Amino acid sequence: MPEIRRLPDDLVNRIAAGEVVERPASALKEMVENALDAGAGAIDVRIVSGGLDMIEVTDDGCGMSAADIALALERHATSKLPHGEIERVATLGFRGEALPSIASVSRLTVESRPREAGEGWRRIVDHSQLAGDGPAALPPGTRIRVENLFGKVPARRKFLRTPRSEYAACIDVVRRLAMSRPDVAFTLEHDGRRTLGVQAGETLAARVARLVARELAEDGVVIDAERGASRLTGVAGLPTFNRGVADHQYLFVNGRPVKDRLLIGAVRGAYADMLARDRHAVLALFLEVPPEDVDVNVHPAKTEVRFRDPAFVRGFLVGALRHALEAAGQRSAQAPAAGAMANWQVEPSAPDPGRAAPSLGSLFARQYSAPQTRVSESGPAWRAYEQNVMTSPSGRAEAAEPAGDDARDYPLGVARGQVAETYIVAEAEDGLVIVDQHAAHERLVLERLKAAGAGDAVARSQALLLPEVVELEEVDCDRVEEKAAQLAELGLAIERFGPTALLVRAIPAALGRADVGALVRDIADDLARHGDALLLGEKLDLVLATMACHGSVRAGRTLTVAEMNALLREMERTPRSGQCNHGRPTWVKLAHEDIEKLFGRK
Repeated sequence: MPEIRRLPDDLVNRIAAGEVVERPASALKEMVENALDAGAGAIDVRIVSGGLDMIEVTDDGCGMSAADIALALERHATSKLPHGEIERVATLGFRGEALPSIASVSRLTVESRPREAGEGWRRIVDHSQLAGDGPAALPPGTRIRVENLFGKVPARRKFLRTPRSEYAACIDVVRRLAMSRPDVAFTLEHDGRRTLGVQAGETLAARVARLVARELAEDGVVIDAERGASRLTGVAGLPTFNRGVADHQYLFVNGRPVKDRLLIGAVRGAYADMLARDRHAVLALFLEVPPEDVDVNVHPAKTEVRFRDPAFVRGFLVGALRHALEAAGQRSAQAPAAGAMANWQVEPSAPDPGRAAPSLGSLFARQYSAPQTRVSESGPAWRAYEQNVMTSPSGRAEAAEPAGDDARDYPLGVARGQVAETYIVAEAEDGLVIVDQHAAHERLVLERLKAAGAGDAVARSQALLLPEVVELEEVDCDRVEEKAAQLAELGLAIERFGPTALLVRAIPAALGRADVGALVRDIADDLARHGDALLLGEKLDLVLATMACHGSVRAGRTLTVAEMNALLREMERTPRSGQCNHGRPTWVKLAHEDIEKLFGRK
């Protein structure tokens, strides 16, 4: 029978290196984390060819003696678990595997000097073989250099990517670690060129904006929430400031960069009714929990964690994010696009002889000379808006009563016209405001539906004169029927009508004349798409967002001036009205200065 024997140390280290050192960025991460654990106040990183040829990390931390260096290069030797309490890890590293693993697949040079020592020490290990040991001249701190990574392991080397791709992974590692420690200075030099540099002592918000996106300073909200012994800090971008991929979401647990499905799902849930499904929030969140409530010993790479109470963590993140975003009110990332501004400055061309030039009357549904109104919630203009816009998108408004039109009284100004039966043009004290009527009204309907959720079910439900039958696949019927009780609380009364049909008896009153069939089908799609990945409250928020889309006034609907002003006034009172349910801005503003630039006055 085969003989059982111990594996040699160099082979054990190479096996461990397969988990710890996947690519240059993996080695760099371990080296920078060691520098942070050593109390460094400044960390300098140099890499060559994306880290394939050389990685060097220099810090001004506590340093190591010659004996400490030798011990650090042995497997499972660490200074970070003095009492052996792995369930209370307070450092980034703790396994004692990184340096010996790196030394088994590269040429590793460790130079270090404790602050109290007169000289330093250097130890060189070339693919597990000692290649040098002796004194070294360097300031207090540690310098670690990794060269020729996987040079003697061609099977691993050939799976590495191009230097450009490996460099991108390296700078992402440094960016994440620098983000978590604004009290530490970082520099990164690639192929002799400095590509990243931040000074110590910045605020967390300033460090995040510098490293993630400078726009976050204006288009983000600061997060600072506590619940029990847990705390969440960071910066979250407004829903209108989003990306097509999720590579600008940075998540940290007790200072450790992680890629955790629970936290990613919580972020998605918090933005569920504010972003389109193919858009992603931009943010950096720092969660602090008691060490005993999180297990960081899940994987050698230490990027995965496991929470003792995942429901609490998810609820905490969703609640804190939504509270901060709601506090932002009508703010949105809505500066005029540079391309659009440039188009405005194009010289006019002669009209096509075969096509009549459009008149101003065809572009504006309401002329600027139309009587303006000051809308009050008790006046007939508001009642017309309630009856014809909020509940019946296809209705007409009654005549509005004349009133003042001082733009200084309103943040979003007063309506002056409607462009292409889609955009409301309003004059504010400091510029021109353009509102997307469908996007804005969709947000207002959603907030009304949410507010109605705490009221009387009868009052927020509108019975259909004739119940409507909606045919669906049997599995879709099952999903919707399972949530029938919760949907009833929202004003949508549904019951099963055979294996492949549902009977709708009532819809939320705020939706007016919505397409019942399309509404139910979209709700079924939402439930199928998210399955059990979301908490019930988050699923219902998605349902409300779907309802709001069906119940909002459409583009192409001509509005009276009274209706336009009523819409503006409700936007000013409604939280998060600066963005629609899909993360797009509901309004943009051209400041007086922007308009003057367009005409060459400035």
